[in-house]
Amino acid sequence: MIALSQVRPTTRVTTLLAGLFTLTWFATPVLAAGSSSGVWTAPDMPGWALPASFGILIGVYVLIVFEIVHRALAASLGAVAAVVALHVVGGGPDLGTLVTWIDEETIGLLIGMMVIVAVLSDTGLFEWAAVKAYAMSGGSIWKLTILLCTFTAVFSAFLDNVTTILLIVPVTIQIAKVLDLEPVPLIIAEVMFSNIGGAATQIGDPPNIIIGAQLSAQALKGTALEGQEIAFIDFIIHVAPAVALASIPSLWLLRKIEKDGLSGRRERSVELLSVRYGIKDADLLKKSGVILTAVIIAFFAHSSFHHPLLSVATIAIGGAILMLLVSTPHRVEEKLDAVEWTTIIFFAGLFIMIHGLEYMGLIDSIAKGLADAVEMAPQEHRLLVAVVLLLWVSAIASAFIDNIPYTATMVPVIIDLAQNEALGLDLGVLAWALALGACLGGNGTIIGASANVVAAGLAEEAGTEISFNRFFKTGFPMMLFSTAIATVYAVARYTIEWDSMVIPAVIVILSIIANILLWRVVSKEEVFSADPTEMRAVIDEME
Repeated sequence: MIALSQVRPTTRVTTLLAGLFTLTWFATPVLAAGSSSGVWTAPDMPGWALPASFGILIGVYVLIVFEIVHRALAASLGAVAAVVALHVVGGGPDLGTLVTWIDEETIGLLIGMMVIVAVLSDTGLFEWAAVKAYAMSGGSIWKLTILLCTFTAVFSAFLDNVTTILLIVPVTIQIAKVLDLEPVPLIIAEVMFSNIGGAATQIGDPPNIIIGAQLSAQALKGTALEGQEIAFIDFIIHVAPAVALASIPSLWLLRKIEKDGLSGRRERSVELLSVRYGIKDADLLKKSGVILTAVIIAFFAHSSFHHPLLSVATIAIGGAILMLLVSTPHRVEEKLDAVEWTTIIFFAGLFIMIHGLEYMGLIDSIAKGLADAVEMAPQEHRLLVAVVLLLWVSAIASAFIDNIPYTATMVPVIIDLAQNEALGLDLGVLAWALALGACLGGNGTIIGASANVVAAGLAEEAGTEISFNRFFKTGFPMMLFSTAIATVYAVARYTIEWDSMVIPAVIVILSIIANILLWRVVSKEEVFSADPTEMRAVIDEME
Protein backbone atom coordinates (compact mmCIF):
# COMPACT_ATOMS: atom_id res chain seq x y z
CA MET A 1 0.00 0.00 0.00
CA ILE A 2 1.27 3.49 -0.84
CA ALA A 3 1.07 6.08 1.94
CA LEU A 4 -0.52 9.43 1.17
CA SER A 5 2.75 11.16 2.07
CA GLN A 6 4.47 9.30 -0.77
CA VAL A 7 2.13 10.73 -3.39
CA ARG A 8 3.27 13.94 -5.06
CA PRO A 9 1.61 17.16 -3.73
CA THR A 10 -0.69 17.89 -6.69
CA THR A 11 -2.03 14.34 -6.63
CA ARG A 12 -2.58 14.55 -2.86
CA VAL A 13 -4.58 17.76 -3.31
CA THR A 14 -6.68 16.18 -6.03
CA THR A 15 -7.24 13.09 -3.88
CA LEU A 16 -8.29 15.13 -0.86
CA LEU A 17 -10.65 17.30 -2.89
CA ALA A 18 -12.14 14.28 -4.59
CA GLY A 19 -12.55 12.72 -1.16
CA LEU A 20 -14.40 15.77 0.11
CA PHE A 21 -16.59 15.74 -2.99
CA THR A 22 -17.33 12.03 -2.48
CA LEU A 23 -18.02 12.49 1.23
CA THR A 24 -20.50 15.26 0.48
CA TRP A 25 -22.34 13.05 -1.99
CA PHE A 26 -22.34 9.84 -0.01
CA ALA A 27 -23.63 11.58 3.09
CA THR A 28 -26.77 12.36 1.12
CA PRO A 29 -28.27 8.83 0.87
CA VAL A 30 -28.34 8.70 4.65
CA LEU A 31 -30.58 11.72 4.63
CA ALA A 32 -32.51 10.41 1.64
CA ALA A 33 -33.12 6.89 2.93
CA GLY A 34 -36.84 7.45 3.13
CA SER A 35 -37.16 8.89 -0.37
CA SER A 36 -38.32 7.00 -3.39
CA SER A 37 -36.31 6.81 -6.58
CA GLY A 38 -37.37 8.39 -9.82
CA VAL A 39 -38.93 11.80 -10.39
CA TRP A 40 -39.12 13.73 -7.14
CA THR A 41 -42.08 15.96 -6.37
CA ALA A 42 -41.59 18.62 -3.73
CA PRO A 43 -44.07 18.47 -0.84
CA ASP A 44 -46.09 21.47 0.30
CA MET A 45 -43.80 23.78 2.20
CA PRO A 46 -44.61 24.95 5.74
CA GLY A 47 -44.47 28.62 6.67
CA TRP A 48 -40.96 28.41 8.08
CA ALA A 49 -39.44 27.14 4.80
CA LEU A 50 -39.18 30.54 3.09
CA PRO A 51 -37.47 32.34 6.01
CA ALA A 52 -35.19 29.31 6.40
CA SER A 53 -34.18 29.53 2.73
CA PHE A 54 -33.16 33.17 3.17
CA GLY A 55 -31.32 32.20 6.35
CA ILE A 56 -29.33 29.49 4.55
CA LEU A 57 -28.42 31.86 1.72
CA ILE A 58 -27.33 34.60 4.12
CA GLY A 59 -25.35 32.10 6.17
CA VAL A 60 -23.43 30.90 3.12
CA TYR A 61 -22.67 34.49 2.14
CA VAL A 62 -21.37 35.23 5.63
CA LEU A 63 -18.99 32.27 5.31
CA ILE A 64 -17.79 33.49 1.89
CA VAL A 65 -17.64 37.25 2.53
CA PHE A 66 -15.72 36.96 5.80
CA GLU A 67 -13.67 34.04 4.43
CA ILE A 68 -14.47 31.85 7.41
CA VAL A 69 -14.10 28.79 5.19
CA HIS A 70 -13.22 28.25 1.53
CA ARG A 71 -16.06 29.13 -0.84
CA ALA A 72 -16.23 25.51 -2.09
CA LEU A 73 -16.82 24.29 1.45
CA ALA A 74 -19.30 27.10 2.10
CA ALA A 75 -21.36 26.08 -0.95
CA SER A 76 -21.21 22.42 0.12
CA LEU A 77 -22.45 23.32 3.60
CA GLY A 78 -25.26 25.37 2.05
CA ALA A 79 -26.22 22.40 -0.12
CA VAL A 80 -26.29 20.06 2.89
CA ALA A 81 -28.37 22.57 4.88
CA ALA A 82 -30.91 22.92 2.05
CA VAL A 83 -31.22 19.14 1.64
CA VAL A 84 -31.58 18.64 5.40
CA ALA A 85 -34.32 21.31 5.49
CA LEU A 86 -36.22 19.54 2.69
CA HIS A 87 -36.00 16.23 4.57
CA VAL A 88 -37.22 17.90 7.76
CA VAL A 89 -40.27 19.01 5.78
CA GLY A 90 -40.70 15.36 4.78
CA GLY A 91 -40.16 13.30 1.63
CA GLY A 92 -36.94 15.01 0.64
CA PRO A 93 -34.94 14.30 -2.52
CA ASP A 94 -32.76 11.21 -2.90
CA LEU A 95 -29.25 11.09 -4.32
CA GLY A 96 -30.45 10.48 -7.88
CA THR A 97 -32.57 13.63 -7.72
CA LEU A 98 -29.72 15.72 -6.30
CA VAL A 99 -27.44 14.70 -9.16
CA THR A 100 -29.98 16.04 -11.66
CA TRP A 101 -29.87 19.40 -9.91
CA ILE A 102 -26.25 19.84 -10.98
CA ASP A 103 -25.97 21.51 -14.38
CA GLU A 104 -24.09 18.91 -16.39
CA GLU A 105 -23.43 21.38 -19.20
CA THR A 106 -21.44 23.67 -16.91
CA ILE A 107 -19.53 20.87 -15.15
CA GLY A 108 -18.72 19.03 -18.39
CA LEU A 109 -17.59 22.22 -20.12
CA LEU A 110 -15.34 23.15 -17.21
CA ILE A 111 -13.65 19.76 -16.85
CA GLY A 112 -13.14 19.36 -20.60
CA MET A 113 -11.73 22.84 -21.16
CA MET A 114 -9.50 22.66 -18.08
CA VAL A 115 -7.85 19.53 -19.48
CA ILE A 116 -7.49 21.20 -22.91
CA VAL A 117 -5.89 24.27 -21.31
CA ALA A 118 -3.51 22.02 -19.33
CA VAL A 119 -2.28 20.38 -22.53
CA LEU A 120 -1.91 23.71 -24.31
CA SER A 121 0.11 25.11 -21.42
CA ASP A 122 2.81 22.48 -22.05
CA THR A 123 3.38 23.85 -25.55
CA GLY A 124 4.39 27.34 -24.42
CA LEU A 125 1.42 28.86 -26.28
CA PHE A 126 0.30 31.04 -23.37
CA GLU A 127 3.78 32.48 -22.81
CA TRP A 128 4.10 33.19 -26.54
CA ALA A 129 0.68 34.89 -26.57
CA ALA A 130 1.67 36.93 -23.53
CA VAL A 131 4.74 38.29 -25.32
CA LYS A 132 2.68 39.12 -28.43
CA ALA A 133 0.09 40.96 -26.34
CA TYR A 134 2.84 42.97 -24.65
CA ALA A 135 4.36 43.85 -28.03
CA MET A 136 0.99 45.09 -29.28
CA SER A 137 0.52 47.25 -26.18
CA GLY A 138 3.83 49.04 -26.67
CA GLY A 139 4.61 48.68 -22.98
CA SER A 140 1.46 50.49 -21.76
CA ILE A 141 -0.42 48.52 -19.11
CA TRP A 142 -3.67 50.35 -19.86
CA LYS A 143 -3.42 49.64 -23.61
CA LEU A 144 -2.72 46.02 -22.70
CA THR A 145 -5.87 46.06 -20.57
CA ILE A 146 -7.94 47.41 -23.46
CA LEU A 147 -6.58 44.69 -25.77
CA LEU A 148 -7.36 41.91 -23.30
CA CYS A 149 -10.84 43.27 -22.47
CA THR A 150 -11.72 43.69 -26.15
CA PHE A 151 -10.54 40.19 -26.98
CA THR A 152 -12.47 38.79 -24.02
CA ALA A 153 -15.70 40.62 -24.85
CA VAL A 154 -15.70 39.66 -28.54
CA PHE A 155 -14.85 36.01 -27.96
CA SER A 156 -17.36 35.79 -25.10
CA ALA A 157 -20.10 36.96 -27.44
CA PHE A 158 -19.44 34.38 -30.13
CA LEU A 159 -17.91 31.51 -28.16
CA ASP A 160 -19.12 31.69 -24.56
CA ASN A 161 -17.74 33.55 -21.58
CA VAL A 162 -16.69 30.51 -19.52
CA THR A 163 -14.62 29.04 -22.35
CA THR A 164 -13.12 32.44 -23.10
CA ILE A 165 -12.07 32.92 -19.47
CA LEU A 166 -10.52 29.45 -19.43
CA LEU A 167 -8.40 30.43 -22.44
CA ILE A 168 -7.54 34.06 -21.63
CA VAL A 169 -6.77 33.92 -17.88
CA PRO A 170 -3.73 31.60 -18.28
CA VAL A 171 -2.36 34.06 -20.85
CA THR A 172 -2.97 36.92 -18.43
CA ILE A 173 -1.19 35.12 -15.60
CA GLN A 174 1.82 34.63 -17.85
CA ILE A 175 1.74 38.30 -18.85
CA ALA A 176 1.73 39.29 -15.19
CA LYS A 177 4.74 37.05 -14.51
CA VAL A 178 6.68 38.35 -17.51
CA LEU A 179 6.00 42.01 -16.69
CA ASP A 180 6.10 41.64 -12.90
CA LEU A 181 2.51 42.84 -12.54
CA GLU A 182 -0.21 42.13 -10.00
CA PRO A 183 -2.55 39.84 -12.04
CA VAL A 184 -5.76 40.44 -10.05
CA PRO A 185 -6.76 43.79 -11.65
CA LEU A 186 -6.26 42.35 -15.14
CA ILE A 187 -8.20 39.17 -14.37
CA ILE A 188 -11.10 41.08 -12.81
CA ALA A 189 -11.18 43.40 -15.83
CA GLU A 190 -11.44 40.40 -18.14
CA VAL A 191 -14.24 38.87 -16.07
CA MET A 192 -16.19 42.13 -16.23
CA PHE A 193 -16.03 42.19 -20.01
CA SER A 194 -16.66 38.48 -20.39
CA ASN A 195 -20.06 39.02 -18.78
CA ILE A 196 -20.73 42.26 -20.65
CA GLY A 197 -19.68 40.83 -24.01
CA GLY A 198 -21.42 37.51 -23.38
CA ALA A 199 -24.74 39.32 -23.04
CA ALA A 200 -24.67 40.38 -26.69
CA THR A 201 -25.61 37.03 -28.26
CA GLN A 202 -27.72 33.98 -27.51
CA ILE A 203 -24.69 31.72 -27.07
CA GLY A 204 -22.48 34.14 -25.13
CA ASP A 205 -23.80 33.61 -21.61
CA PRO A 206 -25.77 30.73 -20.00
CA PRO A 207 -28.80 32.96 -19.12
CA ASN A 208 -29.17 33.87 -22.80
CA ILE A 209 -28.91 30.22 -23.79
CA ILE A 210 -31.76 29.41 -21.39
CA ILE A 211 -33.91 32.31 -22.60
CA GLY A 212 -33.33 31.46 -26.25
CA ALA A 213 -34.16 27.78 -25.74
CA GLN A 214 -37.35 28.30 -23.71
CA LEU A 215 -38.67 31.09 -25.96
CA SER A 216 -37.81 29.47 -29.29
CA ALA A 217 -40.39 28.80 -32.00
CA GLN A 218 -40.42 25.11 -31.08
CA ALA A 219 -40.96 25.80 -27.36
CA LEU A 220 -43.82 28.27 -27.96
CA LYS A 221 -45.55 26.28 -30.69
CA GLY A 222 -49.20 25.71 -29.87
CA THR A 223 -49.24 28.26 -27.05
CA ALA A 224 -50.93 31.65 -26.85
CA LEU A 225 -47.53 33.23 -27.52
CA GLU A 226 -46.90 31.45 -30.81
CA GLY A 227 -45.46 33.98 -33.22
CA GLN A 228 -43.57 35.89 -30.50
CA GLU A 229 -40.63 33.50 -30.51
CA ILE A 230 -37.03 34.67 -30.16
CA ALA A 231 -34.26 33.73 -32.60
CA PHE A 232 -30.48 34.07 -32.53
CA ILE A 233 -30.52 37.26 -34.60
CA ASP A 234 -32.99 38.89 -32.19
CA PHE A 235 -30.38 38.96 -29.43
CA ILE A 236 -28.00 40.82 -31.73
CA ILE A 237 -30.70 43.29 -32.78
CA HIS A 238 -32.07 44.00 -29.29
CA VAL A 239 -29.40 43.19 -26.69
CA ALA A 240 -26.12 43.86 -28.52
CA PRO A 241 -26.79 47.63 -28.88
CA ALA A 242 -27.13 47.92 -25.10
CA VAL A 243 -23.84 46.05 -24.70
CA ALA A 244 -22.17 48.37 -27.20
CA LEU A 245 -23.46 51.43 -25.36
CA ALA A 246 -22.24 50.12 -22.01
CA SER A 247 -18.80 48.91 -23.09
CA ILE A 248 -16.81 52.14 -23.43
CA PRO A 249 -18.33 53.80 -20.31
CA SER A 250 -17.56 50.59 -18.42
CA LEU A 251 -13.93 50.81 -19.54
CA TRP A 252 -13.86 54.38 -18.24
CA LEU A 253 -15.22 53.33 -14.84
CA LEU A 254 -12.85 50.36 -14.71
CA ARG A 255 -9.93 52.72 -15.21
CA LYS A 256 -11.14 54.90 -12.34
CA ILE A 257 -11.61 51.98 -9.94
CA GLU A 258 -8.46 50.03 -10.84
CA LYS A 259 -6.24 53.02 -11.59
CA ASP A 260 -3.33 51.83 -9.45
CA GLY A 261 -3.22 48.34 -10.95
CA LEU A 262 -3.92 49.20 -14.60
CA SER A 263 -1.73 52.25 -15.19
CA GLY A 264 1.94 52.81 -15.88
CA ARG A 265 4.39 51.18 -18.25
CA ARG A 266 6.66 48.17 -18.33
CA GLU A 267 9.69 48.44 -20.60
CA ARG A 268 10.98 45.08 -21.76
CA SER A 269 12.94 43.91 -24.78
CA VAL A 270 10.48 42.12 -27.04
CA GLU A 271 13.34 40.26 -28.73
CA LEU A 272 14.67 38.91 -25.44
CA LEU A 273 11.17 38.01 -24.25
CA SER A 274 10.51 36.16 -27.50
CA VAL A 275 13.64 34.07 -27.00
CA ARG A 276 12.90 33.38 -23.33
CA TYR A 277 9.18 32.73 -23.70
CA GLY A 278 8.90 31.03 -27.06
CA ILE A 279 7.05 27.89 -28.14
CA LYS A 280 8.42 24.89 -26.24
CA ASP A 281 6.82 22.00 -28.14
CA ALA A 282 5.92 22.89 -31.72
CA ASP A 283 4.83 19.35 -32.62
CA LEU A 284 2.36 19.15 -29.71
CA LEU A 285 1.16 22.68 -30.52
CA LYS A 286 0.27 21.65 -34.07
CA LYS A 287 -1.70 18.62 -32.88
CA SER A 288 -3.42 20.38 -29.99
CA GLY A 289 -4.03 23.48 -32.13
CA VAL A 290 -5.97 21.42 -34.67
CA ILE A 291 -8.07 19.90 -31.87
CA LEU A 292 -8.72 23.28 -30.23
CA THR A 293 -9.76 24.76 -33.58
CA ALA A 294 -12.16 21.88 -34.14
CA VAL A 295 -13.61 22.34 -30.64
CA ILE A 296 -14.15 26.08 -31.18
CA ILE A 297 -15.79 25.47 -34.57
CA ALA A 298 -18.03 22.86 -32.95
CA PHE A 299 -18.98 25.38 -30.25
CA PHE A 300 -20.06 27.82 -32.95
CA ALA A 301 -21.95 25.24 -34.99
CA HIS A 302 -23.58 23.02 -32.38
CA SER A 303 -26.67 25.23 -31.95
CA SER A 304 -27.55 24.59 -35.60
CA PHE A 305 -27.58 20.82 -35.17
CA HIS A 306 -30.02 19.38 -32.68
CA HIS A 307 -28.86 16.10 -31.18
CA PRO A 308 -29.01 14.99 -27.53
CA LEU A 309 -25.29 14.17 -27.52
CA LEU A 310 -24.19 17.40 -29.20
CA SER A 311 -23.66 20.01 -26.50
CA VAL A 312 -20.87 22.25 -25.24
CA ALA A 313 -20.13 19.70 -22.50
CA THR A 314 -19.74 16.71 -24.82
CA ILE A 315 -17.73 18.80 -27.29
CA ALA A 316 -15.34 19.95 -24.57
CA ILE A 317 -14.95 16.47 -23.07
CA GLY A 318 -14.44 14.97 -26.53
CA GLY A 319 -11.75 17.56 -27.24
CA ALA A 320 -10.10 16.80 -23.88
CA ILE A 321 -9.96 13.07 -24.65
CA LEU A 322 -8.32 13.78 -28.02
CA MET A 323 -5.85 16.13 -26.32
CA LEU A 324 -4.88 13.39 -23.86
CA LEU A 325 -4.42 10.90 -26.70
CA VAL A 326 -1.97 13.15 -28.56
CA SER A 327 -0.08 14.39 -25.49
CA THR A 328 0.23 11.98 -22.55
CA PRO A 329 -1.81 8.84 -23.30
CA HIS A 330 0.00 6.87 -20.56
CA ARG A 331 0.11 9.64 -17.92
CA VAL A 332 -3.37 11.16 -17.91
CA GLU A 333 -3.25 11.80 -14.15
CA GLU A 334 -0.87 14.71 -14.76
CA LYS A 335 -3.50 16.55 -16.79
CA LEU A 336 -6.39 15.51 -14.55
CA ASP A 337 -4.52 17.10 -11.65
CA ALA A 338 -4.86 20.40 -13.55
CA VAL A 339 -8.65 20.33 -13.22
CA GLU A 340 -9.76 22.94 -10.68
CA TRP A 341 -11.59 20.52 -8.39
CA THR A 342 -12.37 23.25 -5.87
CA THR A 343 -14.25 25.08 -8.62
CA ILE A 344 -16.12 21.91 -9.61
CA ILE A 345 -17.08 21.24 -5.98
CA PHE A 346 -18.20 24.85 -5.59
CA PHE A 347 -20.48 24.65 -8.61
CA ALA A 348 -21.92 21.30 -7.54
CA GLY A 349 -22.69 22.62 -4.07
CA LEU A 350 -24.05 25.89 -5.42
CA PHE A 351 -26.41 24.21 -7.88
CA ILE A 352 -27.78 21.86 -5.23
CA MET A 353 -28.17 24.69 -2.71
CA ILE A 354 -29.97 27.02 -5.13
CA HIS A 355 -32.31 24.27 -6.34
CA GLY A 356 -33.05 23.33 -2.75
CA LEU A 357 -33.78 26.94 -1.84
CA GLU A 358 -35.90 27.21 -4.97
CA TYR A 359 -38.11 24.35 -3.77
CA MET A 360 -38.30 26.07 -0.37
CA GLY A 361 -39.82 29.10 -2.14
CA LEU A 362 -36.90 31.55 -2.34
CA ILE A 363 -36.89 32.32 -6.08
CA ASP A 364 -40.67 32.00 -6.42
CA SER A 365 -41.08 34.67 -3.75
CA ILE A 366 -38.89 37.02 -5.81
CA ALA A 367 -40.85 36.22 -8.98
CA LYS A 368 -44.22 36.64 -7.25
CA GLY A 369 -43.19 39.99 -5.81
CA LEU A 370 -42.15 41.16 -9.26
CA ALA A 371 -45.40 39.99 -10.88
CA ASP A 372 -47.52 41.61 -8.14
CA ALA A 373 -45.68 44.91 -8.53
CA VAL A 374 -46.30 44.92 -12.29
CA GLU A 375 -50.00 44.14 -11.86
CA MET A 376 -50.44 46.96 -9.34
CA ALA A 377 -48.95 49.57 -11.68
CA PRO A 378 -51.29 51.80 -13.73
CA GLN A 379 -52.09 50.38 -17.17
CA GLU A 380 -50.20 53.11 -19.04
CA HIS A 381 -47.03 52.52 -17.00
CA ARG A 382 -47.04 48.73 -16.71
CA LEU A 383 -44.49 48.13 -19.44
CA LEU A 384 -42.15 50.71 -17.94
CA VAL A 385 -42.53 49.22 -14.46
CA ALA A 386 -42.08 45.69 -15.81
CA VAL A 387 -38.89 46.55 -17.72
CA VAL A 388 -37.26 48.50 -14.90
CA LEU A 389 -38.21 46.05 -12.17
CA LEU A 390 -37.33 42.97 -14.20
CA LEU A 391 -33.96 44.41 -15.19
CA TRP A 392 -32.93 45.57 -11.72
CA VAL A 393 -34.38 42.67 -9.73
CA SER A 394 -32.62 40.30 -12.12
CA ALA A 395 -29.35 42.21 -11.80
CA ILE A 396 -29.37 42.27 -8.00
CA ALA A 397 -30.62 38.70 -7.68
CA SER A 398 -28.10 37.39 -10.21
CA ALA A 399 -25.30 39.07 -8.29
CA PHE A 400 -26.12 37.08 -5.16
CA ILE A 401 -27.79 34.00 -6.64
CA ASP A 402 -26.13 32.20 -9.52
CA ASN A 403 -27.77 33.55 -12.68
CA ILE A 404 -28.32 30.12 -14.27
CA PRO A 405 -31.03 28.75 -11.89
CA TYR A 406 -32.44 32.26 -11.44
CA THR A 407 -32.97 32.69 -15.19
CA ALA A 408 -34.44 29.20 -15.54
CA THR A 409 -37.01 30.12 -12.89
CA MET A 410 -37.80 33.58 -14.27
CA VAL A 411 -38.48 32.56 -17.88
CA PRO A 412 -41.85 30.92 -16.96
CA VAL A 413 -42.67 34.08 -14.99
CA ILE A 414 -42.23 36.37 -18.00
CA ILE A 415 -44.21 33.88 -20.12
CA ASP A 416 -47.09 34.15 -17.63
CA LEU A 417 -46.85 37.95 -17.66
CA ALA A 418 -46.91 38.02 -21.46
CA GLN A 419 -49.88 35.62 -21.62
CA ASN A 420 -51.92 37.85 -19.29
CA GLU A 421 -53.96 39.85 -21.81
CA ALA A 422 -55.01 42.33 -19.13
CA LEU A 423 -51.39 43.42 -18.69
CA GLY A 424 -50.67 43.77 -22.43
CA LEU A 425 -46.92 43.16 -22.13
CA ASP A 426 -44.73 42.10 -25.05
CA LEU A 427 -42.80 38.87 -24.48
CA GLY A 428 -39.73 40.04 -26.37
CA VAL A 429 -39.31 43.21 -24.30
CA LEU A 430 -39.55 41.20 -21.07
CA ALA A 431 -36.98 38.73 -22.41
CA TRP A 432 -34.48 41.49 -23.23
CA ALA A 433 -34.88 43.02 -19.78
CA LEU A 434 -34.31 39.62 -18.17
CA ALA A 435 -31.28 38.89 -20.37
CA LEU A 436 -29.61 42.23 -19.67
CA GLY A 437 -30.30 42.05 -15.94
CA ALA A 438 -29.14 38.45 -15.50
CA CYS A 439 -25.98 38.81 -17.60
CA LEU A 440 -24.84 42.22 -16.37
CA GLY A 441 -25.84 41.37 -12.81
CA GLY A 442 -23.38 38.49 -12.88
CA ASN A 443 -20.58 41.04 -12.44
CA GLY A 444 -21.84 42.03 -8.99
CA THR A 445 -20.09 39.37 -6.89
CA ILE A 446 -17.55 36.62 -7.34
CA ILE A 447 -20.29 33.96 -7.36
CA GLY A 448 -22.74 35.86 -9.56
CA ALA A 449 -21.72 34.11 -12.78
CA SER A 450 -19.87 30.97 -13.80
CA ALA A 451 -17.05 32.93 -15.45
CA ASN A 452 -16.29 34.73 -12.17
CA VAL A 453 -15.84 31.51 -10.23
CA VAL A 454 -13.73 29.94 -12.96
CA ALA A 455 -11.40 32.97 -13.09
CA ALA A 456 -11.01 32.96 -9.31
CA GLY A 457 -10.19 29.25 -9.38
CA LEU A 458 -7.54 29.68 -12.08
CA ALA A 459 -5.99 32.57 -10.17
CA GLU A 460 -5.94 30.56 -6.96
CA GLU A 461 -4.25 27.65 -8.71
CA ALA A 462 -1.54 30.09 -9.88
CA GLY A 463 -0.98 31.29 -6.32
CA THR A 464 -3.09 34.47 -6.46
CA GLU A 465 -6.27 34.74 -4.43
CA ILE A 466 -9.24 36.86 -5.47
CA SER A 467 -11.36 37.31 -2.36
CA PHE A 468 -15.09 38.06 -2.31
CA ASN A 469 -14.45 41.60 -1.05
CA ARG A 470 -11.69 42.29 -3.58
CA PHE A 471 -13.96 41.29 -6.45
CA PHE A 472 -16.94 43.16 -4.94
CA LYS A 473 -14.93 46.39 -4.80
CA THR A 474 -14.77 46.48 -8.61
CA GLY A 475 -17.60 44.23 -9.70
CA PHE A 476 -20.53 45.76 -7.84
CA PRO A 477 -19.99 49.37 -9.05
CA MET A 478 -19.40 48.04 -12.57
CA MET A 479 -22.64 46.06 -12.35
CA LEU A 480 -24.65 49.07 -11.14
CA PHE A 481 -23.16 51.34 -13.80
CA SER A 482 -23.68 49.00 -16.77
CA THR A 483 -27.19 48.09 -15.59
CA ALA A 484 -28.08 51.78 -15.36
CA ILE A 485 -26.97 52.31 -18.97
CA ALA A 486 -28.93 49.24 -20.07
CA THR A 487 -31.99 50.59 -18.24
CA VAL A 488 -31.83 53.91 -20.09
CA TYR A 489 -31.51 52.01 -23.36
CA ALA A 490 -34.43 49.66 -22.63
CA VAL A 491 -36.72 52.43 -21.40
CA ALA A 492 -35.96 54.71 -24.35
CA ARG A 493 -36.35 51.94 -26.94
CA TYR A 494 -39.30 49.94 -25.63
CA THR A 495 -41.44 51.94 -23.21
CA ILE A 496 -41.69 55.42 -24.74
CA GLU A 497 -44.03 56.06 -27.65
CA TRP A 498 -42.29 58.74 -29.65
CA ASP A 499 -44.41 61.21 -31.59
CA SER A 500 -41.70 61.39 -34.22
CA MET A 501 -38.84 59.09 -35.18
CA VAL A 502 -36.60 62.14 -35.33
CA ILE A 503 -36.20 62.17 -31.53
CA PRO A 504 -34.93 58.58 -31.17
CA ALA A 505 -32.70 59.10 -34.21
CA VAL A 506 -31.16 62.16 -32.54
CA ILE A 507 -30.68 60.16 -29.32
CA VAL A 508 -28.85 57.42 -31.23
CA ILE A 509 -26.60 59.93 -32.97
CA LEU A 510 -25.81 61.71 -29.69
CA SER A 511 -25.05 58.36 -28.03
CA ILE A 512 -22.62 57.46 -30.81
CA ILE A 513 -20.92 60.87 -30.57
CA ALA A 514 -20.69 60.58 -26.77
CA ASN A 515 -19.10 57.14 -27.03
CA ILE A 516 -16.58 58.35 -29.62
CA LEU A 517 -15.59 61.29 -27.40
CA LEU A 518 -15.40 59.06 -24.35
CA TRP A 519 -13.27 56.55 -26.27
CA ARG A 520 -10.75 59.30 -27.00
CA VAL A 521 -10.49 59.88 -23.26
CA VAL A 522 -10.47 56.19 -22.32
CA SER A 523 -7.89 55.10 -24.90
CA LYS A 524 -5.48 57.89 -24.02
CA GLU A 525 -2.58 56.73 -21.90
CA GLU A 526 -2.18 58.68 -18.68
CA VAL A 527 1.14 60.32 -17.96
CA PHE A 528 3.03 57.98 -15.71
CA SER A 529 5.59 59.19 -13.25
CA ALA A 530 7.67 56.13 -12.56
CA ASP A 531 9.20 55.39 -9.19
CA PRO A 532 13.02 55.60 -9.47
CA THR A 533 13.47 52.33 -7.59
CA GLU A 534 11.11 50.53 -9.97
CA MET A 535 12.82 52.04 -13.01
CA ARG A 536 16.21 50.95 -11.67
CA ALA A 537 14.90 47.39 -11.28
CA VAL A 538 13.56 47.46 -14.85
CA ILE A 539 16.91 48.68 -16.22
CA ASP A 540 18.80 46.04 -14.25
CA GLU A 541 16.53 43.29 -15.60
CA MET A 542 16.96 44.50 -19.19
CA GLU A 543 20.74 44.52 -18.72
